[in-house]
Amino acid sequence: MPSGQKEGYEVIYEGSEAILRINANSWSYSPSIEDSALVMGFIIDRLVEMPGVSRIMFNQRRNFTYEYDQTQMLLQVSQVYNHLVKTKKVLSILTGFQEEYGAFFGEKLGTLQYLVYNLLRTDPIGCYVEAKRLLREEKINFEKETNPNIAEARKKFLEVLLYVYSLLDNTRMISLVRDKLDGHSVGDRGVYKNLLRAVITPDFMFTRLMAEQPLNGEQVDLYKVKDGVVTLFKIPGQIRLLYHLNPEEFNLNEDEYNLIELARNVLGEHKPREEEFLEPSRLRNTFYNIGKDLLNELIQSKGYDINYERLDELAKILVRYTVGFGLIEILMQDEKVQDIVVNSPIGSTPMFIVHQDFGECVTNIVPSRDDAESWATKFRLFSGRPLDEANPVLDTELIVNGARGRVSVMGTPLSPTGLAYAIRRHRDKPWTLPLFISNKMISPLGAGLISFLVDGARTILVAGTRSSGKTSLLGAIMVEIMRKYRMITLEDTLEIPVDSLRKLGYNIQHMKVRSALMAGGVEVGADEGIRTSLRFGDSSLIIGEVRSTEARALYEAMRIGALANVVAGTIHGADPYSVFDRVVNDLGVPRTSFKATDVIIVANPVTSADGLRKYRRVLQITEVRKHWQEDPLKEAGFMDLMRYDVKKDILETTSDLKNGESDVIKAVAANVREWVGNWDAIWENIILRAKIKEALVEYANKANMLDLLEADFVVKSNDMFHIISEKIREESGSLDSKRIYFDWREWLKREIKLQKV
Repeated sequence: MPSGQKEGYEVIYEGSEAILRINANSWSYSPSIEDSALVMGFIIDRLVEMPGVSRIMFNQRRNFTYEYDQTQMLLQVSQVYNHLVKTKKVLSILTGFQEEYGAFFGEKLGTLQYLVYNLLRTDPIGCYVEAKRLLREEKINFEKETNPNIAEARKKFLEVLLYVYSLLDNTRMISLVRDKLDGHSVGDRGVYKNLLRAVITPDFMFTRLMAEQPLNGEQVDLYKVKDGVVTLFKIPGQIRLLYHLNPEEFNLNEDEYNLIELARNVLGEHKPREEEFLEPSRLRNTFYNIGKDLLNELIQSKGYDINYERLDELAKILVRYTVGFGLIEILMQDEKVQDIVVNSPIGSTPMFIVHQDFGECVTNIVPSRDDAESWATKFRLFSGRPLDEANPVLDTELIVNGARGRVSVMGTPLSPTGLAYAIRRHRDKPWTLPLFISNKMISPLGAGLISFLVDGARTILVAGTRSSGKTSLLGAIMVEIMRKYRMITLEDTLEIPVDSLRKLGYNIQHMKVRSALMAGGVEVGADEGIRTSLRFGDSSLIIGEVRSTEARALYEAMRIGALANVVAGTIHGADPYSVFDRVVNDLGVPRTSFKATDVIIVANPVTSADGLRKYRRVLQITEVRKHWQEDPLKEAGFMDLMRYDVKKDILETTSDLKNGESDVIKAVAANVREWVGNWDAIWENIILRAKIKEALVEYANKANMLDLLEADFVVKSNDMFHIISEKIREESGSLDSKRIYFDWREWLKREIKLQKV
């Protein structure tokens, strides 16, 4: 709640931060401290009254916010002013001499009063420059003075001037400009523009955003996202880059700004019913249509000249700041953003993101406590899950136009300083193996091997640490499943791109189960979800993450052969033995049941030598052998099929794979007449798949048609590979790799020509 409230201004608190908020709507001048001596004097007076303020915010149709460092700079000046005025140190020294040297000190007293009471408040840099000038002048006068009494008076005056000057000289403000004051004129406010710069945000935004680009930043990248422009800066002395977002809402003209504000006030009176939040996309669409009609009416009534296309853009902005998630939605539009983090106490620190190309970056976005509370309410309603002291963690999903994300919310008492958020962004489209090849996450041969194992209906676990690309790789594995097979997915938080796969023609059923962090509720448990999936017929089963009671049910089903098609899922683990340890010791799956795992794919980031960059890579493709009894590590139960070479930065085959030692691959071959007992034919097929993936990447890059690497075309390519393979097998009686590759490549060339037309 606001405290310290007075007419025209008040102090409010966000976490541990005290914010001086000033209503400047009635002012006839701009609330700019750097431009106006009047505004600076007003602020210095307020800071004397309220020395604990850590941020200053004016409201005048927009919000003008001066951040902590700038506020502290001004606070130092106010402390100097307060010290001189309250202690009366300067004036009391002189007053004692005034009777004896009335004429002399009358003039000097006026000069000091002007410096302290006026110039120090409104133009501290001017006060410093003037004090320095007076010191030089008075030193000359003192040296020339022949009257001993006047000399004593001048000495005392010099001491006072030096005291004022030294107090200012020790301030942060003066230290930043001291070397740039040659020729400075008192009253020239240009120097303040390098020290003070308000963050200006629309009044309908609670979030603060540093719109101005850093003066000392070196631009390293610039690109456009759907509703804004992103610039990345390297700041001297900083390890992290600055991710600078300039959103569309900062480019509104005055008429558009007025429209948004008026429409937002009207829509604010409409409180959506709780059941409306169960379908977020429908709720957004409803508000979009209502908002668009409302904006159109306002345009007509106000006589504004705004075309239909611009009206559509304004309606989207309106939705973003009513039922949406503000600037988070624009961050989600950036395909290069992988993670978004909002730390508590919210309002005191900026958001952080993990960038695909530049790693962890700090943003120019600082959310407010109002943002945090609003988001928490929406996530509670969208998910139907609790977030309170008894349930301080909420896992859910965020779906906005063009992006999806997994959201983790943490509240009190687990987070003692209030709400905190972590958002893992997922591509709206599934990743594909050709995309991973293009990004060097996997080698073509690794992609070919995975494709072979998926067609062979193996059981695959994708392991790795957080942010290693597990879920993305799982999505790429799903794209390799032929569309003729049914898929069932099981997740507690929706991350797998089911909607996109359904649009691609997959026969897919999605199951949402209770979060492992929830003790109860109306949602079905993960173990029961797996048992239910078995009643839905022969299907490929995809587990978003193996992490709780579903592990036993899953391995029970795999061990008895209830799942005849590919089974795949993700699990946390840095290497195959870590996966074994987690499944058996943490999740309670019997050792013998763990043998139902055929292959473990380990994906983890590798770090550059300077420690500043991380690159996602597949490090191992490991077979789980079946002969061991107690410990697969000690009894050679793990056999690497492929291993990452850090020097070459590539995933390479092992001698065991080349020599045909893989029991899993032999088991796949046992079901194919052409491959039984013929390792060369098996290996040739794996190589063929690798060549096709690699060629697709090469043609896409050469033709500058990167859409060829996306799921819709990769699925089409996979289908064509199977169709061509079947045709050639029927014609020749064998899977002739050269003919298959030739026919597939001719098909690809035709497709590229058609798409170019």
